[in-house]
Amino acid sequence: MRLPRRRIVAVAALGALALGAFVLAYFEPQKLFIDDRVAEALPVAPAGGVKTLASGTFRSYEHPTTGRARVIAGAGGKRYVRFDDGFETSNGPALKVYLSAAPASGPSDRFDDRFVDLGDLKGNIGSQNYAIPGDVRLDRFRSVVVWCMRFHVPFAAAPLAEIRGA
Repeated sequence: MRLPRRRIVAVAALGALALGAFVLAYFEPQKLFIDDRVAEALPVAPAGGVKTLASGTFRSYEHPTTGRARVIAGAGGKRYVRFDDGFETSNGPALKVYLSAAPASGPSDRFDDRFVDLGDLKGNIGSQNYAIPGDVRLDRFRSVVVWCMRFHVPFAAAPLAEIRGA
């Protein structure tokens, strides 16, 4: 039995449309062309005394990344990871910010072995802050990582050199 040509074309078109929808929904290639800019102020007032506990410059992995990650604390003891100094990376699907026990130098498949999830990346460009839970012992973590959950790869990692006041 032969299917009419129109039916074959319709089934092929429907399959191509379904494949295209899957690619757009899962891989989100459109994010490569869309920048999410963030310009958050320091989470604690400078007058209250902002102390830098650790900082490091981002090292690129899967995508070129620039800027710095700092661990800062305010007078009340609340701690944050802050991205600044021209932070910029590629946009992508399901990006997270982690504190990782692995060093920023890698290996890259170790960043998600022992980590604390600080939340979704707020933007791929600009200054931003991520609260660190009060029970986290910073001396157990060696890097800040921008991690892609969808593909299980790091976009970038910054070392937390010389953690003080952990």
